[in-house]
Amino acid sequence: MSSDTAPINLTHHFLIAMPGLNDELFGKSVVYLCEHSARGALGLIINKPSDNGLGELFERLDLPLRREDLRHAPLLRGGPIQTERGFVLHEAMGEAQAVGSDETPPAIREAIREALASLERAASPSPSAEPATDEADTEAPDDEPVVHSAYASSLRIEGGLEMTTSRDVLEALSSGAGPRKVMVALGYSSWGEGQLESELAENSWLTVAADPAVIFDTPVEQRYEKAMALLGLEPWMLAPGSGRA
Repeated sequence: MSSDTAPINLTHHFLIAMPGLNDELFGKSVVYLCEHSARGALGLIINKPSDNGLGELFERLDLPLRREDLRHAPLLRGGPIQTERGFVLHEAMGEAQAVGSDETPPAIREAIREALASLERAASPSPSAEPATDEADTEAPDDEPVVHSAYASSLRIEGGLEMTTSRDVLEALSSGAGPRKVMVALGYSSWGEGQLESELAENSWLTVAADPAVIFDTPVEQRYEKAMALLGLEPWMLAPGSGRA
């Protein structure tokens, strides 16, 4: 992508690592971009399982897990930032469907907006950002309508999904309720201003509009190939160092 190309918005897109991207975490990864703006980008890796499953996470939190469909689900490694914190990517849940919390959700994007704001200060050549803080209370921009989620600290993503960082969504899942389509990751991935665009120009990533079926209905070990197939490609077709973004 040349410097005179019009700005792009890759929110609700997949980043698919090119074969030449040699990194223990990002190599052969698929990243779902939750937000992309002039300030940077934030997303979750959707195909790198951690050593523990989702059931073990709920055990550590002293929460029973009454969702049999999730008991053996993988717990993903969402990225290298805030790896001790859970990020839940799920189908949209309106206020009328709220479960697990009786209090009115605060202004959405509080934790996520703070993380994005910190990208302005990022200077590392690898995906990085200062940790978001639970005390952050950054309002959505005036020109962007506030859309409340069923859960606190939620980011409504263009494309119909939400990312939630609050415990109440985990409590809802524990009770046997919560969103039907859900993925849980520890940590997130982020890029500072212009950093992702530079990596795209270097052919580190392929991009394609996200298909939620790849996230929620495809086994983890098949998500890289399935995401690649959205472009009509298979991994063997791409030699390291070649590609387009």
